Amino acid sequence: MSTMTSKGQVTIPKPIRDALHLTPGAAIEFSVNEQGEVVLHSAKIKKDKTSAPDRFDAVRGKADIKWRTDELMALLRGED
Repeated sequence: MSTMTSKGQVTIPKPIRDALHLTPGAAIEFSVNEQGEVVLHSAKIKKDKTSAPDRFDAVRGKADIKWRTDELMALLRGED
């Protein structure tokens, strides 16, 4: 059992999240069946093939420079 907040939010119980393999940020679809019951589905996100690919996806996680914080801060501050 969950209680709805004033903003219309509810907590999905852990056994249901586990059964649907839901993780934080997961898309969820709701529907009402013929018996008037609310049905929860893990939504499959469809990528729009007409939109341009994310320009950062190809390079995400590819940096080969291992910056130390103090070295990076010195560079950013223009210190020699």
